[in-house]
Amino acid sequence: MTKAPSTDFLAADFPAPVALPADWLTGPERFFNRELSWLGFNWRVLGEAQNLRTPLLERLRFVSISAANLDEFYTVRVAGLRELAKAGTTTPAADGRSPAEQLGLISKDARDLMSAQVTAWEDIRSEMALQGISILTQDTLEKDDLEHLNTAFLTQVFPVLSPLAIDPAHPFPFVPNSGFVLALQMQRDKDKRPLQALLPIPALIDRFVRLPETVDTQDRFLPLEDLLLMNAPKLFPGYSPVGSCTFRVLRDSDLEVEEEAEDLVREFETALKRRRRGEVVRLKISQGAPEALRAVIKDQLRVHEDEIIEVPGMLGLADLKELVLKSRADLQWPKYIPRVPERVQDHEGDMFAAIRQKDILLHHPYETFDLVIRFLAQAANDPDVVAIKQTLYRTSHDSPIVSALCEAAENGKMVTAVVELKARFDEAANIRQSRRLERSGVHVVYGFTNYKTHAKISTVVRREDKNLVTYTHFGTGNYHPITARIYTDLSFFTCDAALGRDATKVFNYIGGYAPPEELENLSISPQSLKKNLLAGIAHEAELARAGKPAEIWAKMNSLVEPEVIDALYAASQDGVKINLVIRGICGLRPGVIGLSENIRVKSIVGRFLEHSRIVCFGNGKGLPSKKARVYISSADWMGRNLNRRVETLVEINNPTVKAQIVQQVMAANMADVAQSWILAGDGTWHRPVVPSGDAQFSCHQFFMEHPSLSGRGSAGVKDVPELTHKDL
Repeated sequence: MTKAPSTDFLAADFPAPVALPADWLTGPERFFNRELSWLGFNWRVLGEAQNLRTPLLERLRFVSISAANLDEFYTVRVAGLRELAKAGTTTPAADGRSPAEQLGLISKDARDLMSAQVTAWEDIRSEMALQGISILTQDTLEKDDLEHLNTAFLTQVFPVLSPLAIDPAHPFPFVPNSGFVLALQMQRDKDKRPLQALLPIPALIDRFVRLPETVDTQDRFLPLEDLLLMNAPKLFPGYSPVGSCTFRVLRDSDLEVEEEAEDLVREFETALKRRRRGEVVRLKISQGAPEALRAVIKDQLRVHEDEIIEVPGMLGLADLKELVLKSRADLQWPKYIPRVPERVQDHEGDMFAAIRQKDILLHHPYETFDLVIRFLAQAANDPDVVAIKQTLYRTSHDSPIVSALCEAAENGKMVTAVVELKARFDEAANIRQSRRLERSGVHVVYGFTNYKTHAKISTVVRREDKNLVTYTHFGTGNYHPITARIYTDLSFFTCDAALGRDATKVFNYIGGYAPPEELENLSISPQSLKKNLLAGIAHEAELARAGKPAEIWAKMNSLVEPEVIDALYAASQDGVKINLVIRGICGLRPGVIGLSENIRVKSIVGRFLEHSRIVCFGNGKGLPSKKARVYISSADWMGRNLNRRVETLVEINNPTVKAQIVQQVMAANMADVAQSWILAGDGTWHRPVVPSGDAQFSCHQFFMEHPSLSGRGSAGVKDVPELTHKDL
């Protein structure tokens, strides 16, 4: 068995390249399929559920995440391919496969993935039992359990149930997207007359019913569907169940919105209702369902046999997140409290004073996202602040960001909010937020109908010494205080006048459609971001051809844009050393002779979700280097981000912030071994086997333990490890 190349990109040499057929180097085979690559990412997520170094309940959480990810994949990506195939579209993807061909490959891989999820859950379930957490079945219940469950059923479940017979007088009910249903084959006690019935399981009721603890077991649960099956005779008096199954429906969740809609909010509200009733794209049904019951469900939901997946075990594994018990902290990662940078503390929490002293880069979740909230909350109550502008793509339900904007408007400040209604699965929430903002006097802008506003920008204009000073925040992630505890992102604060002017021009573009001219330190898509990104890659290639050091480091969630990939291939052929950290989808084929010998790709999957987008160009000095050109971005390298969205690419010029990104954030990502997978030229991902007890460098652990450079303030950098600030 060939040893996998090292995932320590900071120290290890590039692995030996592999040979592929010559026609692959110029044909569509030079790209990996986007959908299959995404499934590869979800396999890596599930890999954490099988990683014995990960705490037990965190492994359970990864099973839940993997299941939820796969459901969303079907309701969006597979649904879109299905529509193309039904319409007879044969136009191939970048890798040369038609929609129908992709669907066939997806189905096989997804079924294997679902089987692996069930196996992972059963393994974890057994381990949980050894730790005092038991998931019971009907035949393992004690007499006292039955009494407790009877009370729980009558008081907590029965009032919200709607049992439904299926016959000519009771047509098959509508089952919404993600709907979970217990189907029953009943028999009347007095004359054995059959009855088919459905029991929709309300989403707002916990999936697992807690039972009293015993001497041996602290945490005991029964799945809700088992409780319902036990109580079927109460729901259908005079009948007894003779067969049953559970099923779950996934529907097409893509939205179609008229570009010429007169009222965009109402158009989205109508589209959201259509989404709920989208066509079924997948039916999951428990294995061993009674044939007659299965046939009725299949017929009434109008699904084809190849859209049905029989599951040998529990359906709806996404619900396992309920079993990540707060009371069992011993089986989870140790609690981590994000840092407040010393420079902000030096200024007693005054964000404007801290930013005036020097630009600040926060690395979330290691540095608290509360400072982003404080930036806006402070602006809302500062009498010298005259205007605030803010983009909102995703945020929390009870958003403190929205509250601060409302308060600012109510305090008489000029406040503009760009709310993106097309943020998938957050459309309804964003409509609610926009109405709340409007009620407070905020000027709400919805951007463009034909592409999304995905940029993360906030500006605060403050009157200082008879001048107006613009404080700007650029982020790589959403203004979402909850996800900011899990996602790794960068928040860049500056009062640089040029960047303030650039940000203002972007807001003017979104509000008035006029493309900005003469941006000084900022690139935006769809106008200039892709062009400038390609120019940066080309410049490194030019340096390599001239015999100078040439290197690119980049980090993002997804890389699939063909023109960018081809530019990286060309740069590799010219001798540019390219190291990529791609969390999710990667359409680039690394380490291939005559194509990508000088490109390697790794993916980091662990405690935190890698989300920051960064690119560093060696600029004639290699990497890491103080001479590097360094950028942070809201955009992944995908067609939608570079061509059909408003995105930002911000060049970082402050030396300390630049050093933090190159010599700390990126260097640690490059050096990570503990959570890294490496991509081979054949499309497979490999993870080095780490012997039990061996210490391996983890970038997540490194960032939790060590402070960031740009916020050190009076504390200095003496305790920051050499990895981050050695003289280059």
